[in-house]
Order: sequence, then C-alpha cells, then structure tokens
Amino acid sequence: MNVFHGLEHATHIPWVIWSSLFAGGLLLLSGVMIRSKLAAANGGIIPDEGFTLRNVIELLVEMLAGLAEDNMGPNWRKYFPFIGTLFLFILFSNLLGLIPTLDGATSSAGTTWAWAIISFVIHQYVGIKEHGWSYVNHFLGPSLYDLKLGEKTYHLRLMAPLYAPIELLSHLSRVFTLAVRLLANMFADHTVVAVWLGLVPVVVPAIFMGLGVLVAFLQAYVFAMLSMIYIGLALEEAH
Repeated sequence: MNVFHGLEHATHIPWVIWSSLFAGGLLLLSGVMIRSKLAAANGGIIPDEGFTLRNVIELLVEMLAGLAEDNMGPNWRKYFPFIGTLFLFILFSNLLGLIPTLDGATSSAGTTWAWAIISFVIHQYVGIKEHGWSYVNHFLGPSLYDLKLGEKTYHLRLMAPLYAPIELLSHLSRVFTLAVRLLANMFADHTVVAVWLGLVPVVVPAIFMGLGVLVAFLQAYVFAMLSMIYIGLALEEAH
C-alpha cells in the first residue's frame, strides 16, 4: 500500500495533505541545512567541494534569479521569494511521485489547482499594488485617442467593449492552463514509471525514472517561468 494512502486510512486525513506536508518538510529541512552551512566560518564565501545539496540549491536559485530579473524587471527581488517557494515545492512534490510507495502532491488536482489559483491571485495583486485602479487598463485594450482637458490627459480606449471580455477570459484561462498542464504531465509520467516497475522490476524502469526526474524539473520550471511572465506583464504599464 502507498505510504500516504496508508496514513490517510489510519488518520482520515487526505493523502495529498500528507504528501504536501512531506514536501514542505523537505523544503524546510533543506533550507535549515543550507542556512547552517552559510552560518559556519566562511560558509557564505567558499563553496562546498563536489556535488552537495547546497551547491545544487544555489545553482537552482541562481538560475531562477536570472530568469526572474529578465522577466520581472528591476522589482524582481520583491516577488522572488514566492517564485522560489513555488518552484522548489513543485519540484520536491514531482520527485516524490517517482519514489515507489510514495505519491507526489502534484499528482492531485487539488494541489495543482491550488498553486494555479495562488499564482493567479499573486500576479493580479501585483498589478493592483503597482498601478492602482489604472491596472484595469490592462483589460481594456490600447489607447486609440488622447483627450486633453486642461492639464489632464485622458486615454480613450474605444475598443474596450471588445477587448474586456477577451482579456478577462485570457487571464482566467491562465489558471486552467497552469493547473491542467502540471497535473496531466505528472500523472502521465508517474503512471508510466509505475507500469514499468510492475512489468520489469529492474533496468528499464530506471531509464524512465531518469526521464521522470527531467520531467519533474521541467514542469516545475515551466510553472515558475509562466508565473514570472504573468507577474512581469502585471508590472508593465498599460499602453
């Protein structure tokens, strides 16, 4: 029996909650271990030798930081903690699904939809925080005519009745695409690995598990990248 399903049977707490707690615990433990390394003498200056957890995490953080700066501009540091947490949680959850007798939280629609909704709420919040009520202009199409009344200039968005429903639908569809893409890919990947483990216990499943690690990373990367792009779009001024 799957470990998390066994815990669900024993405690009546859904398995996805146990899996999420486990992934969150791994993320927290990794952070504590790395922080303790950095707090040691010369820990923040001299990198570890060889292949270590700290080096892997630092490599991932540097990669994400570069992408965040490219996609979110000069204000990227404000929102990078959210992107980093999102990426690492999804990555750990994806990798859990490759371990026999464990299920990753991203195998559940509840988790993928929850992260997609959180990402949507965050980038809408960023837009409102940075632009105030003028953020609504993102949904009203381009300004086709500028009307000057005294010292003020009003941007007339004459195509707003056409653009508004299209833009609203486009923004809402982001939740659907984020959630379904992650769920479908991870479900398919974990199913393939499970089938091969049942048919051929050695060698062949290892190949698919190797591919599974790549898929786990790519799906976390895509989810984080799209979230960064959406936040970057929210930070831009409407034209």
